[in-house]
Amino acid sequence: MFGYFYKKIIMSTKSDSLLDVIFTRKSVRSYTGEVVSKQDLDMLLKAAMAAPSGRNQQPWAFIAVTNPDTLKQLADGLPFAKMLPAAGSGIIICGYSVPSTRSGGKDLWEQDCSAATENILLAAEAMGLGAVWTAVHPYPDRQDFIRNMLGIPSHIYPFSLIPVGYPTGAEQPKEKYDPGIVHWEQW
Repeated sequence: MFGYFYKKIIMSTKSDSLLDVIFTRKSVRSYTGEVVSKQDLDMLLKAAMAAPSGRNQQPWAFIAVTNPDTLKQLADGLPFAKMLPAAGSGIIICGYSVPSTRSGGKDLWEQDCSAATENILLAAEAMGLGAVWTAVHPYPDRQDFIRNMLGIPSHIYPFSLIPVGYPTGAEQPKEKYDPGIVHWEQW
């Protein structure tokens, strides 16, 4: 009997803390400049790779960038990544096409990279870091810029770039729930 109640308490605590992370996540664009450790960046990459993927293909690859000169060049060349130098690090999520072996199957690399990107954002929030999703895909000019700058092969598609750093606290979470767009049972 004790085991059942203990398990319920632990599960409730885990659920509450996960929901807290989800509801307090915010897009951070203001950073302190404090350096994020390689260990913390590695933890974010582990979180990314824990994301679900269609048919478990895991059609992703990642580039972690911490070199200040590279961060500045990326910030200069991308319209919505100007905060990269202040963040001090960035993670580029890349994907590649995996032909389906099943009839009627679809290539799901974009959905899979979206899940990996979201896992990084949630993990960053849980770790007290700030992060923001900056779009690279589906913009050919942004993809080509990153591909050329970082030597990414032509069959690999830069998908998103996430600046990661310590937030100044300027950004706050937003209430996004809108019951007006929820339909029950049918449209």
